[in-house]
Amino acid sequence: MSSDQIAALFTRPDGSFLCARWGRPVAPVIFGLADETLDIFRSVIRAGFAHAGHPMAETDPEMGSNLMLFFMRDWDELAGIPDLEQLTGIQGLPERLRDSQADQYRVFRFDDNGAIRACLGFVRMTGALSQAHPAQLAEALTMRSTLTFARDITPTPDLAALIRVAYDPILPPAATDASYALRLSARLAQTAKTGPVQ
Repeated sequence: MSSDQIAALFTRPDGSFLCARWGRPVAPVIFGLADETLDIFRSVIRAGFAHAGHPMAETDPEMGSNLMLFFMRDWDELAGIPDLEQLTGIQGLPERLRDSQADQYRVFRFDDNGAIRACLGFVRMTGALSQAHPAQLAEALTMRSTLTFARDITPTPDLAALIRVAYDPILPPAATDASYALRLSARLAQTAKTGPVQ
Protein backbone atom coordinates (compact mmCIF):
# COMPACT_ATOMS: atom_id res chain seq x y z
CA MET A 1 0.00 0.00 0.00
CA SER A 2 1.26 3.47 -0.86
CA SER A 3 1.49 6.23 1.72
CA ASP A 4 -1.33 8.10 -0.04
CA GLN A 5 -3.59 5.05 0.18
CA ILE A 6 -2.79 4.66 3.87
CA ALA A 7 -3.29 8.36 4.59
CA ALA A 8 -6.73 8.22 2.97
CA LEU A 9 -7.79 5.47 5.38
CA PHE A 10 -7.25 7.72 8.39
CA THR A 11 -8.24 11.13 6.99
CA ARG A 12 -11.63 12.34 8.15
CA PRO A 13 -14.08 14.34 6.04
CA ASP A 14 -12.87 17.55 7.73
CA GLY A 15 -9.32 16.82 6.55
CA SER A 16 -7.90 15.87 9.95
CA PHE A 17 -5.72 12.77 10.27
CA LEU A 18 -5.78 10.29 13.13
CA CYS A 19 -4.20 6.87 13.29
CA ALA A 20 -4.39 5.36 16.77
CA ARG A 21 -4.13 1.82 18.09
CA TRP A 22 -5.15 0.29 21.40
CA GLY A 23 -2.91 1.13 24.32
CA ARG A 24 -4.35 -1.35 26.83
CA PRO A 25 -5.51 -4.97 26.71
CA VAL A 26 -8.83 -5.36 24.94
CA ALA A 27 -11.70 -6.70 27.05
CA PRO A 28 -14.67 -7.28 24.75
CA VAL A 29 -18.36 -7.76 25.47
CA ILE A 30 -21.09 -8.37 22.91
CA PHE A 31 -24.81 -7.70 23.28
CA GLY A 32 -27.74 -8.84 21.17
CA LEU A 33 -26.44 -11.99 19.46
CA ALA A 34 -27.58 -15.59 19.71
CA ASP A 35 -25.16 -17.94 21.46
CA GLU A 36 -23.95 -19.70 18.32
CA THR A 37 -23.19 -16.39 16.60
CA LEU A 38 -21.65 -15.03 19.77
CA ASP A 39 -19.09 -17.85 19.77
CA ILE A 40 -18.10 -16.97 16.19
CA PHE A 41 -17.59 -13.32 17.07
CA ARG A 42 -15.53 -14.14 20.15
CA SER A 43 -13.25 -16.43 18.15
CA VAL A 44 -12.78 -13.88 15.36
CA ILE A 45 -12.02 -11.05 17.80
CA ARG A 46 -9.40 -13.19 19.57
CA ALA A 47 -7.82 -14.11 16.24
CA GLY A 48 -7.84 -10.51 15.02
CA PHE A 49 -6.02 -9.08 18.02
CA ALA A 50 -3.66 -12.04 18.12
CA HIS A 51 -2.71 -11.19 14.54
CA ALA A 52 -2.09 -7.59 15.59
CA GLY A 53 0.11 -8.87 18.41
CA HIS A 54 -2.04 -7.09 20.99
CA PRO A 55 -3.16 -8.66 24.30
CA MET A 56 -6.70 -9.30 25.45
CA ALA A 57 -8.07 -9.48 28.98
CA GLU A 58 -11.19 -10.63 30.79
CA THR A 59 -11.82 -7.17 32.22
CA ASP A 60 -10.57 -3.60 31.99
CA PRO A 61 -9.75 -2.12 35.44
CA GLU A 62 -11.58 1.14 34.67
CA MET A 63 -14.51 0.13 32.49
CA GLY A 64 -14.97 -3.59 32.99
CA SER A 65 -15.25 -4.01 29.23
CA ASN A 66 -13.65 -1.59 26.78
CA LEU A 67 -14.69 -3.06 23.42
CA MET A 68 -18.48 -3.10 23.41
CA LEU A 69 -20.49 -4.31 20.42
CA PHE A 70 -24.25 -3.79 20.40
CA PHE A 71 -26.47 -5.53 17.84
CA MET A 72 -30.09 -4.53 17.32
CA ARG A 73 -32.95 -4.59 14.84
CA ASP A 74 -33.76 -0.90 15.10
CA TRP A 75 -31.93 2.19 16.35
CA ASP A 76 -34.77 2.89 18.79
CA GLU A 77 -33.43 -0.04 20.84
CA LEU A 78 -30.44 2.15 21.76
CA ALA A 79 -32.72 3.94 24.20
CA GLY A 80 -32.60 0.81 26.37
CA ILE A 81 -28.83 1.01 26.90
CA PRO A 82 -28.13 2.45 30.38
CA ASP A 83 -26.07 5.67 30.44
CA LEU A 84 -25.78 5.74 26.64
CA GLU A 85 -24.91 9.44 26.52
CA GLN A 86 -22.27 8.99 29.21
CA LEU A 87 -20.79 6.01 27.39
CA THR A 88 -20.60 7.72 24.01
CA GLY A 89 -20.35 11.38 24.92
CA ILE A 90 -23.01 12.00 22.24
CA GLN A 91 -26.49 13.40 22.80
CA GLY A 92 -29.41 12.12 20.76
CA LEU A 93 -27.48 9.26 19.15
CA PRO A 94 -30.54 7.07 18.39
CA GLU A 95 -32.22 9.94 16.56
CA ARG A 96 -29.06 10.79 14.60
CA LEU A 97 -28.57 7.22 13.44
CA ARG A 98 -32.23 6.76 12.57
CA ASP A 99 -32.35 9.99 10.59
CA SER A 100 -29.18 9.11 8.65
CA GLN A 101 -30.41 5.52 8.03
CA ALA A 102 -26.99 4.23 9.09
CA ASP A 103 -26.28 0.51 9.33
CA GLN A 104 -23.49 0.85 11.87
CA TYR A 105 -21.61 3.38 13.98
CA ARG A 106 -18.42 3.40 16.03
CA VAL A 107 -17.26 5.61 18.86
CA PHE A 108 -13.65 5.63 20.07
CA ARG A 109 -12.47 6.97 23.42
CA PHE A 110 -8.79 7.72 24.04
CA ASP A 111 -6.15 7.68 26.77
CA ASP A 112 -4.04 10.75 27.54
CA ASN A 113 -1.34 9.62 25.08
CA GLY A 114 -3.88 9.32 22.27
CA ALA A 115 -4.11 5.52 22.30
CA ILE A 116 -7.52 3.87 22.10
CA ARG A 117 -8.96 3.18 25.54
CA ALA A 118 -12.43 2.09 24.43
CA CYS A 119 -14.43 1.36 21.32
CA LEU A 120 -18.21 1.14 21.16
CA GLY A 121 -19.75 -0.35 18.03
CA PHE A 122 -23.45 -0.25 17.19
CA VAL A 123 -24.83 -2.44 14.42
CA ARG A 124 -28.36 -2.44 13.00
CA MET A 125 -28.97 -5.96 11.72
CA THR A 126 -31.43 -5.05 9.00
CA GLY A 127 -31.00 -3.89 5.44
CA ALA A 128 -27.60 -4.61 3.91
CA LEU A 129 -26.18 -6.30 7.03
CA SER A 130 -29.07 -8.71 7.53
CA GLN A 131 -27.65 -11.08 4.90
CA ALA A 132 -24.02 -10.88 6.03
CA HIS A 133 -22.30 -14.12 7.01
CA PRO A 134 -21.52 -13.97 10.76
CA ALA A 135 -17.81 -14.77 10.31
CA GLN A 136 -17.38 -12.16 7.58
CA LEU A 137 -19.22 -9.52 9.59
CA ALA A 138 -17.18 -10.39 12.68
CA GLU A 139 -13.93 -10.02 10.73
CA ALA A 140 -14.96 -6.65 9.33
CA LEU A 141 -16.09 -5.27 12.69
CA THR A 142 -12.95 -6.55 14.41
CA MET A 143 -10.64 -4.93 11.85
CA ARG A 144 -12.55 -1.67 12.06
CA SER A 145 -12.06 -1.63 15.84
CA THR A 146 -8.30 -2.23 15.80
CA LEU A 147 -7.38 1.20 14.40
CA THR A 148 -9.18 4.52 13.99
CA PHE A 149 -10.12 4.05 10.35
CA ALA A 150 -11.91 7.17 9.11
CA ARG A 151 -14.25 5.14 6.90
CA ASP A 152 -15.60 1.64 6.61
CA ILE A 153 -13.11 -0.88 5.32
CA THR A 154 -13.45 -4.29 3.73
CA PRO A 155 -11.02 -6.89 5.09
CA THR A 156 -8.11 -7.65 2.76
CA PRO A 157 -4.64 -9.15 3.27
CA ASP A 158 -3.14 -5.67 2.71
CA LEU A 159 -5.23 -4.17 5.51
CA ALA A 160 -4.39 -7.09 7.80
CA ALA A 161 -0.71 -6.41 7.17
CA LEU A 162 -1.23 -2.69 7.84
CA ILE A 163 -2.87 -3.42 11.19
CA ARG A 164 0.00 -5.70 12.16
CA VAL A 165 2.55 -3.01 11.25
CA ALA A 166 0.65 -0.27 13.12
CA TYR A 167 0.99 -2.32 16.31
CA ASP A 168 4.77 -2.47 15.98
CA PRO A 169 6.05 -1.25 19.40
CA ILE A 170 8.65 0.90 17.66
CA LEU A 171 5.86 3.14 16.36
CA PRO A 172 3.88 5.61 18.52
CA PRO A 173 0.39 4.57 19.68
CA ALA A 174 -1.20 7.56 17.95
CA ALA A 175 -0.37 10.12 15.27
CA THR A 176 -2.24 13.16 13.98
CA ASP A 177 0.11 14.14 11.14
CA ALA A 178 -0.59 12.59 7.75
CA SER A 179 3.15 12.14 7.21
CA TYR A 180 2.82 9.18 9.59
CA ALA A 181 1.46 7.26 6.60
CA LEU A 182 4.98 7.38 5.15
CA ARG A 183 6.31 5.51 8.18
CA LEU A 184 3.59 2.90 7.94
CA SER A 185 4.19 2.44 4.23
CA ALA A 186 7.91 2.02 4.82
CA ARG A 187 7.31 -0.55 7.55
CA LEU A 188 4.95 -2.43 5.23
CA ALA A 189 7.57 -2.52 2.52
CA GLN A 190 10.18 -3.76 4.99
CA THR A 191 7.82 -6.45 6.27
CA ALA A 192 7.13 -7.62 2.73
CA LYS A 193 10.86 -8.20 2.27
CA THR A 194 11.80 -9.64 5.66
CA GLY A 195 8.56 -11.15 6.98
CA PRO A 196 6.20 -10.04 9.76
CA VAL A 197 7.56 -8.01 12.67
CA GLN A 198 8.13 -10.26 15.68
